[in-house]
Order: sequence, then structure tokens, then C-alpha cells
Amino acid sequence: MQPHEPDAGAPEELVGLDIGGSKTHGILWRGSVVAAEAKAGSANVQNVSAAEASDNLAQLFAQLGGRRIGSVIAGSGGIDTEDDAARLRGLIAPFALGAVIDVVHDTRLILAAGGAATGIAVIAGTGSAAWGITADGREARSGGWGYLLGDEGSGYWLTREAIRRTLRRFNLAQEASALGRRILEANSVTSPTELIGLFHSDLGRRHWASQSPVVFAAAAAGDDEARSLIETAGADLAGLVADIVSVIGVPGPVVIGGGLAVHQPVLQQAIRRPLAAAGVTDVVFLTQDPVLGVDFLRRTRSGGSAAGEAAPL
Repeated sequence: MQPHEPDAGAPEELVGLDIGGSKTHGILWRGSVVAAEAKAGSANVQNVSAAEASDNLAQLFAQLGGRRIGSVIAGSGGIDTEDDAARLRGLIAPFALGAVIDVVHDTRLILAAGGAATGIAVIAGTGSAAWGITADGREARSGGWGYLLGDEGSGYWLTREAIRRTLRRFNLAQEASALGRRILEANSVTSPTELIGLFHSDLGRRHWASQSPVVFAAAAAGDDEARSLIETAGADLAGLVADIVSVIGVPGPVVIGGGLAVHQPVLQQAIRRPLAAAGVTDVVFLTQDPVLGVDFLRRTRSGGSAAGEAAPL
């Protein structure tokens, strides 16, 4: 795709990007009006190759159809250093010629989409992470290390743990639980040992995260093993919040986003219970897409990063 040439007669536009592990969601604003919206595959190079990320961004910007993009605010997981931010800016730049490109960790979009300038944001989707900020600009982070080092409570984690428990029961010569039977069925295999090769294949973490609804279905059918996993996931995600509170002392608001947390009420309760026990009660689950937080960031971030520079966590 060839990027659009700037149209000097058109109003300047803002593009917001929410780059997740499974998809990229983009919105084009002209002034305060949403002019276009589009979705494409992930542009996070922790999940896809740089070439695939670039192709997905090309598709997204083609759908948005901007004519005079003046700025881009992109939220993405895996933005841990300035080098991470610079790589993502480099991928975006060919599709927004001359635009100021600001890259932030995607937890910032969560908090902004919840209408809060300070507080704690939690993502529970394909992966998991938390970030918090105080009124005087102090920040803290917990998790977000990626699936090889963490991502507890995420969709990937839930499926992996379900498979681990299924394999352990098999090793102990125990009959598969209802959860285990559902996992076998979801993967079209008959023996737990077949899961080992599948899990180490090139299916990828998005594939496994997409199977997490199996755990909730098993729990709804009364499987104690599945219920235990969900309770552990909730406690782990609440633990991310507790880490932030211990560092910067801000107990809320806590804004929680990510496909897993937003669409699974049982997990929401599993998160609320340990938070309430710790005295954290101002908890909100997002009801709108995180990318809409870009407009809030534009309107409220007067002391943010310099033009063209990223503000990574």
C-alpha cells in the first residue's frame, strides 16, 4: 500500500491505535469527531514478525483513509524501553508521513478509556499487565513481562494451566476431569500426551489464549478444577494491583480492560473479591474500546512526552 499524500486543504487528523496481541484497532479523528474506524491483525512484534506487523498496519491505515494525519498515538504491549517505542514508531511512520507519533504502553489507554488521569490500569486479555500513576506523576508497573516470564491470569495462562493439569492427571493415572475432556475436544485429540506436541508447535500464544473460554464453560458446568483456575487467575490479577498500590500508594480508581476480563463476569468477581479484602473497592471494568482513550489522552496530557518522542513505561 502507498501511504496517502497529505492534503493541505484538509483538517489535521489524529489516529489512535490500540495494538493488542491478537488485533490492532484504529480510529481516525477529525477534530473531536470520529471519522473512521478499522481493525486489522496484530502489529505487536512480540506476537508477529515485523513484516506481518507492517502489512497489518498497511491494511489498517488503508481502511482509515486519512488524508492529513498530523499525529498518531499508539498504545501497545511490550513497550518497555525507548528502543521498543522507536521500533514501533518506525513501523507506523511510512503510513503517517510527517506525523508526530507518540507510543505508550497499552495500559495507559485502559486508564484513559476509563476517563481517569490517575489511578491503576489492568489488562487481562491474551496477556496481562498493570500500570499506575499518581497526580504528581509517579508511576509503577507490575507484570507485562510476556508469556515466557509471566502473564498470570491471562487467556494464554488459563489455557496453559488447564493443559498442565490435564497432563498431570494423566501422569498420575487419573481419569481426565470435565475440564480435561473439554480441552481434548477443543484440540481434536484423544490423549493428553498429544497436547504436548501441539503446545510446542507453531500455533502460537494467540491460538491458546483463544481456548480460554473452555475453562469458563467447564466451570459453569460445575468443574472444580476450572473454578480453581479462575479463582487463581483473579487473585493473580488482583496481585498486580496490590503491587502498584504498595509502590505509589494509589488505591484507585482501578480500571480493568482486555477481552478476557471484560467478557467473563466470573473472572470479574474473582478479581473483585481479593481487591475488596485489601480495601480496594473503586474498580471499573471497561465498557468501551481502549482505543477511545486516545481522545482523552489528547485532551488531558499537557505535560506528556515531547513531540515525536515516545513515553514508554
